[in-house]
Amino acid sequence: MLWDNTHNKLKRKNISVAVGLGLAQLAFFYASVFAQTQKPSSLNEVVVTATRSPKKQADIGKVVRVISVEEISHSQGRTLPELLNTVAGLNVTGTGTNPGNIMSVFLRGASAGNTLILIDGIAVNDASSPSGEYNIAAIAIDQVERIEILKGGNSTLYGSDAVAGVINIITKKGNGTLYGNLLQTAGSYQTFKQGAGLNGSIGKTDIALNVSNLDSKSFSAAQAQASDSSKFEKDGFNQKSISLTISQQVTTKWTLLGSLNYNNNSAGLDGGAFIDVIDYTYRKNAVLINIGSKINLSKGMLRLNFSQNNVRNEFDNQNAITDNKGKIINAEGVYTAEINRFVGITSGLNYKFSKTDQTSDYGTLSSDSAKNNIASVFTSLFFKVGRYFRLELGGRFNKHNQFGNNVNYTFNPSFIISERAKVFFNTSSAYKVPTLYQLTSEYKNPDGLKPESSTTLETGFDANFMDNKITFNAALYSRKIKDVIDFGAQKSGGFGYVNQNKEDTKGLELELGTTLIKDLNLSTFYAYTDGTLKISDTKEVSALSRRPKNTFGASVGYKVNTKIYFSLLYKYTGSRADKYYDVNVANTVDINLNQFHKFDTYLQYKPMDKLTLFADVKNIFDTQYNDFAGYTTMGTNFNAGLNLKF
Repeated sequence: MLWDNTHNKLKRKNISVAVGLGLAQLAFFYASVFAQTQKPSSLNEVVVTATRSPKKQADIGKVVRVISVEEISHSQGRTLPELLNTVAGLNVTGTGTNPGNIMSVFLRGASAGNTLILIDGIAVNDASSPSGEYNIAAIAIDQVERIEILKGGNSTLYGSDAVAGVINIITKKGNGTLYGNLLQTAGSYQTFKQGAGLNGSIGKTDIALNVSNLDSKSFSAAQAQASDSSKFEKDGFNQKSISLTISQQVTTKWTLLGSLNYNNNSAGLDGGAFIDVIDYTYRKNAVLINIGSKINLSKGMLRLNFSQNNVRNEFDNQNAITDNKGKIINAEGVYTAEINRFVGITSGLNYKFSKTDQTSDYGTLSSDSAKNNIASVFTSLFFKVGRYFRLELGGRFNKHNQFGNNVNYTFNPSFIISERAKVFFNTSSAYKVPTLYQLTSEYKNPDGLKPESSTTLETGFDANFMDNKITFNAALYSRKIKDVIDFGAQKSGGFGYVNQNKEDTKGLELELGTTLIKDLNLSTFYAYTDGTLKISDTKEVSALSRRPKNTFGASVGYKVNTKIYFSLLYKYTGSRADKYYDVNVANTVDINLNQFHKFDTYLQYKPMDKLTLFADVKNIFDTQYNDFAGYTTMGTNFNAGLNLKF
């Protein structure tokens, strides 16, 4: 329960820091940048997440958007949630709030927990959280090399939780000449960050070691009521992160792999919407360890991975302690191959074990009972017929120790037209099993819970014109989820987790990008989402709490010369419904969060090849808005620094 309160707690503020407006005016003067709104895809771009092996976008029939190395290097003053928030159809709530808040990922209108987060292809759920979602705010952007966003139901290749899509966060890897780098930034709210890295190859060993520390005095998470003249305390934030990957080539065909991702987040919290609390703190420790190998075979590759993901969340509310621990063990073998020039295959086995231990004033969960496991076997075949027709046929069989058997499928044909356009159709199923918290907490259902099951229909096209100088992407989708897990009245007379009837969501995404003028990049997107949750045959409600129906984004970018780079980013977020618990009336209050427009700008200067100076100014017009009812957001704020390679 305390976690649920904290999850709702983490939001808002309207403090203005009018620093860096000169840079903002300069950004308008040049009217330029390299596009921080995620660029539409190119058919020649190679991605790995859609098929679990490298393939060109032209050869797959799914929607994959990439945030590249170059785009990340031009976003050094931003966070990972802020960067993801520039992708069409992807809304990360809380990006403008106190950095200690838990950010929720809403992809194509789906609820938090229905988007699977991967780090280097490894699922990183949080076994201790109510929804199972992983807090992406815990991942330091300076340790990320590339991000791939795979949209649509993808449980065939990735299993539970891949209902709306998959976000694969690919960390930095050692390759080539060994080099080091130092990062130092400073910004609003007394925010300072230090980072260091060592990346490259030593003989047959590739190594990437990156560490960072971020500290911010920040601001109050809770927003004061207009009638409240008291001054809320600042809720500070600290993040320490380590990322280590090692690749050792043993023979020409066999490579050993190892990785460690560690982060420690600590933050001050408040008591809820419009409620300030003194001495309420939160600490999160997350450790992901992976050991694996890569074996090159005559007609393909076999990857073996064993990972353990431990997450611990501790809350201290004036000596009232909540301690939630979660552990997930994943073992997987995946074989990928091009059998011949007509057929490719991805096939594998997966075993996942989860458990949690939780203690609080509301009760205790013990891993003796709060545990489960699921075993899966999956195969997808990829057909290439001539130059113009592609088809994926896939299936997955899952055996859960509590819920029995489950089957998922993918049918995904696509057509290439004159090597300039791709038209695709995709129908797939996905599922999400109840979390350990939903099954064993004080809100468990005495009558039991069923897994959510979903089907997604999707069609669209990607087109490139004038030698890829113009790209246009469109996607239309419909998703239906049965047995949606939600809070409600239980048959036993209690109130807690129940399976609602069904949820229907539909949407449209349009993306356009141009590079008609040398070194000038323009991109824009529009996304529409609508959804209803059918509770009974006679009652329907909106399924888009905290999620806008309409979003629009645009960016303009210009590389002035070899030393100067500029970007200007705009995003419109439509109105959203929200609710909060009002202690004055002892009841939940519905509220509408107004639409808002937000502009950011970025300036980068390289006085020499190995030194980069940068400044990132966000919310340059000091827009007053809310991501969550009763919580603050940042006004105009900036972050500036340098990155030195040696």
